[in-house]
Amino acid sequence: MEILLANPRGFCAGVERAIAIVERALEKYGPPIYVRHEVVHNRFVVDNLKAKGAIFVHELDEVPDGATAIFSAHGVSKAVRAEADRRGLKVFDATCPLVTKVHLEVERHRRQGREVVMIGHKGHPEVEGTMGQSSDGMHLVESVADAAALKVGAEETAALAYVTQTTLSVDDAAAIVAELKRHFPDIVGPKKDDICYATQNRQDAVRRLAERCDAIIVVGSSNSSNSNRLREVAIQQGVRAYLVDRATEIDPQWFVDTNTIGITAGASAPESLVDEVACAVAALTGANIPDITRQDEGVSFPIPASLL
Repeated sequence: MEILLANPRGFCAGVERAIAIVERALEKYGPPIYVRHEVVHNRFVVDNLKAKGAIFVHELDEVPDGATAIFSAHGVSKAVRAEADRRGLKVFDATCPLVTKVHLEVERHRRQGREVVMIGHKGHPEVEGTMGQSSDGMHLVESVADAAALKVGAEETAALAYVTQTTLSVDDAAAIVAELKRHFPDIVGPKKDDICYATQNRQDAVRRLAERCDAIIVVGSSNSSNSNRLREVAIQQGVRAYLVDRATEIDPQWFVDTNTIGITAGASAPESLVDEVACAVAALTGANIPDITRQDEGVSFPIPASLL
């Protein structure tokens, strides 16, 4: 059997920045450091940061007054920022700059009198944060059916714009946008696609990998949107696909009647887990592990100057 690794895979610049912010805050101020929601959606990463003294909370009311708090890479609503200011929390913002870009788009559209359609998954922290950039004039659609059923005031005169969650399936988002444009021909979109470079690149890499594989293993946590989308993209290409957090979740039955297996990782999964999974597959199948250096995508985001 042959093992193939996708490239690019794993950590993106936004995830690397978010983890670095938590680690540097712990070094500079000492534990505990409170993090609102999982800083990135990966169990291994979160457990490592917990071991170093990070405390993950659901809401800011779990953070003591005056403590140091970090907003996750997924971003937060304006109401959460206001609460942090009111309570005097020392805040470091690990929101991915590409998510911040979407927040600024929402703010601009609302200022210009447009209502905003958010394409994304209900309940995801990024969607909650983006929807929370305006107290009104926001509409969430999750599917083509939602877009077709959307009612917005006087539709013939409605001024509308759309933004998207940064970790969606590129194909799914395009289908929803097409339906919105059919229903609202004058709807305004972003000048540059909201789906981030890392999501796009990893989905493209899975499409290429699927052409050569019988099955694909995606390394990532079940609550990671971009990891789930990678699995879906592989299935849409006609190959079996499995999502695993760690090598212990691999089922040897996956390799029956399998000649080539591909391995990739979501943007929040570290390369060490890819190595772990590749070694486990090799041990189970006798395949050789290819030596493929992870592709440098040429993108980096600085951490706040106050943490340097």
